[in-house]
Amino acid sequence: MRETKHWLATAGISCFLLISIIGLGQKPTPPNIIFLLTDDQRWDALGAMGNPIIQTPNLDALAQNGVLFKNAYVTTSICCVSRASLLSGQYMSRHKINDFDTPFSPEALAHTYPLLLKQAGYKIGFIGKYGVGTQNQPSHSYDYWSCTQKGQPDYEVLNAEGKLIHDTDTISHDIQTFLGRFANQAAPFCLSVSFKAPHELDGNPPTYVVQSRFRDLYSNVDIPQPLTADPKYWNSFPDFFRTDQNIARARWKPLLSTPDRHAETVRNYYRLITGVDEAVGKLVAQLKQLGLDQNTIIVFMGDNGFYLGEHGMEGKWYGHEESIRVPLIIYDPRLPAKFRGSKPAQIALNIDIAPTLLSRANVPVPARMQGIDLIGSLTHGTFNRSDFFYEHTFMGSPRLPKVEGVVSPNLKYMKFIEHGYEELYDTAHDPHETTNLAQDARYTQALKKMRKRYEVLKRAVL
Repeated sequence: MRETKHWLATAGISCFLLISIIGLGQKPTPPNIIFLLTDDQRWDALGAMGNPIIQTPNLDALAQNGVLFKNAYVTTSICCVSRASLLSGQYMSRHKINDFDTPFSPEALAHTYPLLLKQAGYKIGFIGKYGVGTQNQPSHSYDYWSCTQKGQPDYEVLNAEGKLIHDTDTISHDIQTFLGRFANQAAPFCLSVSFKAPHELDGNPPTYVVQSRFRDLYSNVDIPQPLTADPKYWNSFPDFFRTDQNIARARWKPLLSTPDRHAETVRNYYRLITGVDEAVGKLVAQLKQLGLDQNTIIVFMGDNGFYLGEHGMEGKWYGHEESIRVPLIIYDPRLPAKFRGSKPAQIALNIDIAPTLLSRANVPVPARMQGIDLIGSLTHGTFNRSDFFYEHTFMGSPRLPKVEGVVSPNLKYMKFIEHGYEELYDTAHDPHETTNLAQDARYTQALKKMRKRYEVLKRAVL
């Protein structure tokens, strides 16, 4: 069909005739799909998003030739829940996976995007950190499976020769293996890849394990302190939140509590992302070598954001931009030229990934999915999302106070539901979320409006 399309285009035959031919039984070639996920990568840790320090040339190239969603978010900022939302296209309130142990039920698993693509004739693979349930991982459902049983993969493992290999390099090797195995098959493929990077290595204290070739990268670069690293912002939180038991504060101390610690942590965070970028470059090169580059969609996203000292915290979980906003690139070589390199400002969500991938493959999207087809909405001019519901109810106070709220382009409302404490930020004028306006009389009507919207969305996501 690729040759047919090329002949028709060069012959100058109209799109109407092409559609007519397809209507007579010639179907377009289904695209291959590769979904790449990083762990804890915030939206601005990417050159294409304006970061002047980090080096991500291969991801930047995908953005320059694809669609870069400037305002992409997760509906719950913690890896287990976000990954369940990515796979199922559902809010936590619907898929009900709110911890690290709960797996998909067999019926729910069958309605995740990889399994739906498999039912439609795709070969499917998963590499890296699956992240939904610690037991009974669905390896038997995949044509290629290379995932650890651990909730968090080790950053370094011994290979057959007894040499320590970094997780990013292991994943890169597995990608090459998958592509070599499935490139020449008649069926299209969908490969889901989940990097551990740039997630810290859990421990007391947490550490960052960087590939040796990147250990000196960024060493001579000044790393500025964030505006809200000033102690007054941490001290502005209420007593139930402002405690050393808060995990975000506990992890801040060994990694970000001094300018030197902050600078080295950020450098290591960037080094790990540059390692991922290198793997993406190798992937793209292999696709070209195999002749697959013109019919393979590549989607890149982070599973949640990450505080790097903002508001006196490290980690994710809560409702600030650093925690909930992520990078999102969709590269589809079949897109019309006018959309390539575009940077839409509309809100995109992690629950949109599943319906977007299914739609790109012309596979029906189940009604149970709550996201939208991002590319279809963009190209058809139907992108009209005005806000979204945020929820994080894992664990609870004092370690992770539970929070829900509403995020819109100009206002953000968050409610710590165990305590009835409200936050309201005018993000249009205060993008760093420095001032909580919930008690400001000038914002009384805005607060009432957001409270009402919160109640509506809370019911709607069930």
